[in-house]
Amino acid sequence: MNDDVNNDPADVVPTDEEGNPLKVKRSDLKSEKRSDLDPDGLIEEDNDLKSQVTKLKEKLKTALEEKQKYLDGWQRDKAEFLNARKRDREAQAEFLKFAKEDIVTELLPVLQSFEMAMANKEAWEKVDKNWRIGVEYISNQLKTVLETHGLKDVNPIGLQFDPMRDEAQEFVPVENEEQNNKVMEVIQKGYELNGKQLRAPKVKVGEFKKADSE
Repeated sequence: MNDDVNNDPADVVPTDEEGNPLKVKRSDLKSEKRSDLDPDGLIEEDNDLKSQVTKLKEKLKTALEEKQKYLDGWQRDKAEFLNARKRDREAQAEFLKFAKEDIVTELLPVLQSFEMAMANKEAWEKVDKNWRIGVEYISNQLKTVLETHGLKDVNPIGLQFDPMRDEAQEFVPVENEEQNNKVMEVIQKGYELNGKQLRAPKVKVGEFKKADSE
């Protein structure tokens, strides 16, 4: 049997026309081996695909980081804007609250004049009824308007005397020690506007003195 039939083609040494073995470069062998392993070039294409995927992932990561950066900046700007609007509204409300203070202060003597005129019940009852009803209506109307804008009476009768709130006109003797330093009488009511005192009430304050021991 002919031995050439069983020879592996990979073992065949290439020769020239005269039958002399050809010299094969090592690089050609490597190239030939690579070609034999990947005849369709799939490995190279797979490497290219992986490279592209890696680049896309990096771009996506960069895009997400930039998006988060812009989102954080937008949220900070929005919060600052909302806080600024809130401060502006609060400042405006505070301004409006006390903007009418001057005119209310000027009207207080008018209101007090009405109250003083009606304070003496005996004398007031002697006034013509129709005229008295008209004056009382005007007084109540004025008071209602002022109260709508935040005016309140300060009438500390029976409360502990507070020099930061009250204006003491007189100290009157009291027999009960519990009444000591308490407001016994309000000569003239005080007023406050939206929590700010405009006029202190004028009061008489009780003063208890222990009897001298015999």
